[in-house]
Amino acid sequence: MSTMNAQLPGVFYRRPSPEQDPFIEEGGTVEPGQLVALIEVMKTFNEVKADRSGTISKFLLNEGDEVEAGQGIVEVDEA
Repeated sequence: MSTMNAQLPGVFYRRPSPEQDPFIEEGGTVEPGQLVALIEVMKTFNEVKADRSGTISKFLLNEGDEVEAGQGIVEVDEA
């Protein structure tokens, strides 16, 4: 298992808007480059993309949580 970390500080979002489904659910599989979440910094939304293949085992943050650069975002069981 490995952890994907935030590249910048801001507000963490798992979905493109409050009315839409999350980009990926726990238990879902990801490939490198796949959109996993967004981090908002000063009204700009920055994409968080998977940097490895695997299965999302656990999100470490909730929707709207503050995140710091280098903080763990999601645990991935690597393929």
